[in-house]
Amino acid sequence: MSERGNFRGGRGGRGDKSSRGDRGGRGGGNTQGGDRKKENILDLTKYMDKDITVKFNGGREVAGTLKGYDQLMNLVLDNVKETTRGAHFDISLTQVLQTDSSLDEEGNTSTRNLGLLVARGTLLVLISPVDGSEEIANPFVQADDDDE
Repeated sequence: MSERGNFRGGRGGRGDKSSRGDRGGRGGGNTQGGDRKKENILDLTKYMDKDITVKFNGGREVAGTLKGYDQLMNLVLDNVKETTRGAHFDISLTQVLQTDSSLDEEGNTSTRNLGLLVARGTLLVLISPVDGSEEIANPFVQADDDDE
């Protein structure tokens, strides 16, 4: 009974890592990188407390003030307005009147106030500052030629 605490292991191995091929297994041994901290691809500190536009997978677009972010690019935005563009979303006139939304001339843009928003980083497609950005006419649209 006194020998019970002296044995370690469990699989009947030799007790060294050579039985596993020195691949590590569990435990996550130190690799060459060691305890290196991952750096963010984007430096969002310069956009803190400034207005930004964020586009998501699926076509949604929001504009708001950046209040915080983390290493996974999850964002916290305040005073958010969501804009949905395109004819593929389902919206009725009663929803527009009830949610203070607006439609453009073609009826394919909806805008609504969301307030505070936490955006998941895996869904982000584009982050851009509002300052210094303006919408321009599409230079690639060809004018109708009636002379042909």
